[in-house]
Amino acid sequence: MSLSPSLSLGIDIGGTFTDLVLHDPASGRATIWKESTTPDDPSRGAMAGALEVLRRAGRRPEEVARVVHATTLFTNALIERKGARTALVTTAGFRDTLEIGRERKYELYDIFLTMPKPLVPREWRREATERLAPDGSVETPLDLDAAVREVEALVAEGAESLAIVFLHAHANPAHERALGEAVARRFPSLSLSLSSDIAPEIREYPRASTTCANAYVRPLAEKYLARLEAQLRAAGIPGGLFLMLSNGGLTHAAEARRAPVQLLESGPAAGALAGAWFGRKAGLGNVLAFDMGGTTAKLALVDDGEPLVAWGFEAAREKRFLRGSGLPIQITTVELIEIGAGGGSIARRSGLGTLAVGPDSAGAQPGPACYGRGGTEPTVTDADLMLGHLDAGFFLGGEMRIERGLAQAAFARLAGELGVAEARAALGVHDVVNENMAGAARVAVAERGRAPQDYALLATGGAGPVHAWAVARRLGISRVACPPGAGAGSTIGMLMAPARADRVGTYAVPLARAEPAAMRAILDALESEARAVLRGTGADLAATSVRRLADMRYIGQGSEITVALPDGLSPEAVRAGFEEAYRRLFSRTPPGAAIEFVALRLSLSAPMPGSGGALDLLRHAGGEKRKGSRPVFHADAADWVETAVYDRYALAPGDRIEGPAVFEENESTFVIGPGSVATVLPDGTILAEKA
Repeated sequence: MSLSPSLSLGIDIGGTFTDLVLHDPASGRATIWKESTTPDDPSRGAMAGALEVLRRAGRRPEEVARVVHATTLFTNALIERKGARTALVTTAGFRDTLEIGRERKYELYDIFLTMPKPLVPREWRREATERLAPDGSVETPLDLDAAVREVEALVAEGAESLAIVFLHAHANPAHERALGEAVARRFPSLSLSLSSDIAPEIREYPRASTTCANAYVRPLAEKYLARLEAQLRAAGIPGGLFLMLSNGGLTHAAEARRAPVQLLESGPAAGALAGAWFGRKAGLGNVLAFDMGGTTAKLALVDDGEPLVAWGFEAAREKRFLRGSGLPIQITTVELIEIGAGGGSIARRSGLGTLAVGPDSAGAQPGPACYGRGGTEPTVTDADLMLGHLDAGFFLGGEMRIERGLAQAAFARLAGELGVAEARAALGVHDVVNENMAGAARVAVAERGRAPQDYALLATGGAGPVHAWAVARRLGISRVACPPGAGAGSTIGMLMAPARADRVGTYAVPLARAEPAAMRAILDALESEARAVLRGTGADLAATSVRRLADMRYIGQGSEITVALPDGLSPEAVRAGFEEAYRRLFSRTPPGAAIEFVALRLSLSAPMPGSGGALDLLRHAGGEKRKGSRPVFHADAADWVETAVYDRYALAPGDRIEGPAVFEENESTFVIGPGSVATVLPDGTILAEKA
């Protein structure tokens, strides 16, 4: 009997584990599995995990209607400089734009400062005779034959991918497209990225950086996605492959191959989306989505059920927490704040004799010392095990055995270097990580004009629920939520995500001279382009949501803010909206200053078939709720406390449990301290509050 495909399969490849969720939208039933990531070939671990989660659910490959995927592969390629041999053709005189950057030091007094290295070396950057004015008019015609000869030389030298970035191409793409068409005819196997297609916005350096980043990872994306699609077909999975974008939406594989730079923050964006989705389901209002996995911890602000969105970020930073130390990338992205280390982050004695944690990670191979895979360095996960927060016999629900003795051996060496007891060294790692995350979160939230106390902290990721209560206490947050399936929260978020496409068009006009008809024409063209992308996903276009925005500033300013546009586009309403947004950020507006547009933006989203609905995870209704107890070191008590351990799957909505307590499920462990009360909400979320 043939089966009609109906299931959704989510695959999120992280630095330590690959998370997989199989969801039946009809019944809401979801099955979760964590497979160790295979760094040599991430698709190998993904496919092994896909077959395992199907086996555990008792379902067949041919029942899978769609596969939703997020990966850090392309971000890692930028960080590790393992992308394609990339060349650049740019306007004569602008060969060194990537080197010059913004001419701004991210650490003013560091005379040995290391700036981010360009993805394209100087010898592979060539110039073309052409020039456009800022309004897009032609000042110097393109010498097409000479430009093609430059490309011929680059290909002869081994270039695999080409970025074409001409001055002011955001205002007029004609020269870029003419060269692109000629190169495509002459070198059909050469991967091409045009700035007018990838980042049609002002500012030459960020536009060039973004286009070069796309060119750098595009051949890798094309090969990886083609291989993954072939492996899915070979496994008998008929469903289409959809990719998680940095903006919190989904796209189809063809669009991901065209512009893989849009996927650089796909995994973390899924975590923020999960925080928003679970927060809405639990009725929590505003939440701080705290996602801590094996490599990093990230935070996203979710206001009124929606994560904040930014129109650019930095990749491959030289200093992880310093703005300006990375490569600027002009894409729409969920606003993510990297706030700390992950479970695999390595602890060591610093050169000053103090305890340092991260940024290097043990990853999946060899992993933390307790994994028994050859790792000998103490990590955050080893510390959590030493402090009783994790149960060696119930890691991944007992599927993976970890060894406390190996963790102790690793910490014995660190403790000797620090001159403290092993348990004190483990507590130090735990405290350093929690304080670092709380400090970074405190600053990041304040920079956005918010106060942590106005939010609930919602924890996802394998390590997030372990550390959430301690981080929240340091932030003064009184409510901490741990949703069901938190250890695979990002993957669940992916399955609930809509299809989405974001587009931008230049509109450099003073508000006083703006023409609503011209603005509507640009926005309509952007919407038409976005709809074409969504059409390829199979999303429900009858239920689309459209957001029209504009980048605006006071004339003479060097940066702009993005504001929502009113329906009628009347200048008076636009001015009022801009001034309100400006005052919200800066408290006051400059009197008498004129306003101008810089660009128009459009965001289009539509629900995907099989997304949304209920989420029904494994439960042991009527089973024994309390599994036992064990000594756990709680920072609140500054001591070891005998702590009750609960089987999360046996808890029912309405259950009320006084802390301290440990709640165990297969993919994560939620730890709450003394003086807390936990309540199970109707959707299965555990909400812990200060008593």
